[in-house]
Amino acid sequence: MNKTVNQKAWFLVLPVLVLVAFSAVIPLMTVVNYSVQDTFGNNVFFWAGLDWFEQMLESERMWNALGRQLIFSGIILAIEVPLGIFVALNMPKKGFWASFCLVLMSLPLLIPWNVVGTIWQIFGRVDIGLLGYTLDKLGISYNYTQDFVAAWATVIVMDVWHWTSLVALLAYAGLQSIPDAYYQAAKIDQASRWSVFRYIELPKMAGVLMIAILLRFMDSFMIYTEPFVVTGGGPGNATTFLSIDLVKMALGQFDLGPAAAFSIMYFLVILLISWVFYTVMTNLDKREGR
Repeated sequence: MNKTVNQKAWFLVLPVLVLVAFSAVIPLMTVVNYSVQDTFGNNVFFWAGLDWFEQMLESERMWNALGRQLIFSGIILAIEVPLGIFVALNMPKKGFWASFCLVLMSLPLLIPWNVVGTIWQIFGRVDIGLLGYTLDKLGISYNYTQDFVAAWATVIVMDVWHWTSLVALLAYAGLQSIPDAYYQAAKIDQASRWSVFRYIELPKMAGVLMIAILLRFMDSFMIYTEPFVVTGGGPGNATTFLSIDLVKMALGQFDLGPAAAFSIMYFLVILLISWVFYTVMTNLDKREGR
């Protein structure tokens, strides 16, 4: 018996496809077009092939920016994931204080990125900022505009303050999904607090933690606004991450060809690492399904 297939559902997806085409596909094709051409102005282009890609692969500037970016993302994940889990484990499970903590944890996530950068730029100033003024009075040398250690510390602490709440909320959601029967069985077996965390809570949080790691990696790897507002990529190139270096190359120097090739390689690196995270998450789901 032949079944009639209704294709009308595609019309519901059509607006999304059109929106994605205009917001993602067409701009991406424009970048690809610039990455294989050269121009001397007057909207006249010349075929360059893969020259810009070869130039970027041999560029010490790009590799240095990539190294800074990987170090920053690694530090962010190493701090925010354990800290978010710790906060989630110590949050109230029910009642008024549970709701209060959830609202309080959500507040940093509602602040726009440029506002976060402005807050910490003022907060860290020695003359008017509470943090900078306090450290100066304590005799601690702190100047994020001249000392690269202070600049890195400021950017890292700023990101931890802004985004640890996301990890904590996701971990908290994972904890709330654990049935009480698991805790009751652990109590009967007189399991230690570490055993409960290791064999009950952590496995049940694995899925949401992978999502948290994926989201935080992608966001930290593409970070631009906050460090640009606070340090401008300085002192020197100390906090010039990939996104900042790309903007400087494209808009500051107007090197459209190298910047386009740079951005495509940047996109491919993020896509590759995100695919690895997605594969791990899928395997975890299959393992839990068994």
